[in-house]
Amino acid sequence: MWSLAWPWAMLVLPLPFIARKMMSESPTLQDAGLKVPTLSLFSVLSQRPETENLLNWRFWLAATAWILLVVAAARPERIGDELDVPVSGRNLMLAVDLSGSMDQKDFELGNRRVDRLTATKAVASDFISRREGDRIGLILFGERAYLQVPLTLDRETVKVLLLEAFIGLAGEKTAIGDAITLAVKRIHDQQVDASEQVLVLLTDGANTAGEIDPMKAAQLAQQVGLRIYTIGIGAEQMQVSSLIGGNRNINPSADLDEETLTGIAEMTGGRYFRAKDTAGLQDIYRLVDELEPVDEPEAGFRPVKSLYYWPLGGAFALAGLLCVVSRLRSQALRRLAGAEADAG
Repeated sequence: MWSLAWPWAMLVLPLPFIARKMMSESPTLQDAGLKVPTLSLFSVLSQRPETENLLNWRFWLAATAWILLVVAAARPERIGDELDVPVSGRNLMLAVDLSGSMDQKDFELGNRRVDRLTATKAVASDFISRREGDRIGLILFGERAYLQVPLTLDRETVKVLLLEAFIGLAGEKTAIGDAITLAVKRIHDQQVDASEQVLVLLTDGANTAGEIDPMKAAQLAQQVGLRIYTIGIGAEQMQVSSLIGGNRNINPSADLDEETLTGIAEMTGGRYFRAKDTAGLQDIYRLVDELEPVDEPEAGFRPVKSLYYWPLGGAFALAGLLCVVSRLRSQALRRLAGAEADAG
């Protein structure tokens, strides 16, 4: 789309014509006299048709140059298609437990029994898809904590690498403190500006490995402004076959340290959630969306390219051409007058 940034500048377009009309004619000199050696000098001025054609040609050349100059003053510009403006959102790290206990099949997904990690992948993938504008990172932890994806706006890559994770990849035990410390370190090292710093940590057990105590790690997170939402995953009741026959009920989440997870969340200004089934896990991630809403996209941006230099360059070129033509014409008339005078 084409437009003029200053369309009001076009109002000066008829200015030369108005000025010409308003200027009074010069008074006729009654006593002026011109002495010429011969009347043949007036033969140059007697060629009326040719002179008028030349004057008309110069007039239109000057008029075109003036029009281009005014158009340049009006600042023509080309407005491009609307572009999405990147939203300055949060730095959001996801920490997912890959310890051996995540293999417990106490969740349902699509009317089939699945392990905790499979349910986590499905629900967390939907959560990642909704976080448009946030820089998302992925930490996988078990006996050790690993940065799988640094903070990035590429949500598809985060989802792919989460889906490729498998139980035991980081060891069989659980290092919650190391996972929090790694999140603090990566957010601090990258120094990426964001309105909020958030960690969503999901685990099904207690801290059984690692070098950093979870509460000490939470203190570090509090110091750098990292808010932590902790999710304890696992059913509270499950039927298993008994060795003496029949079924018996067990608590597959007996090792879950809810007290520590609650303390971590409260210390950093977050919240602790308990996910007992897939529906509950989905509700928790939706609640996190409400607590940490995605920033609304800004109004569409249209790139603007200024094009004033094209008419301005054309005006200068025509003005230069007009000067050259006028000079050449004057020189030609002088030579012709001189030749007539010599001949006379």
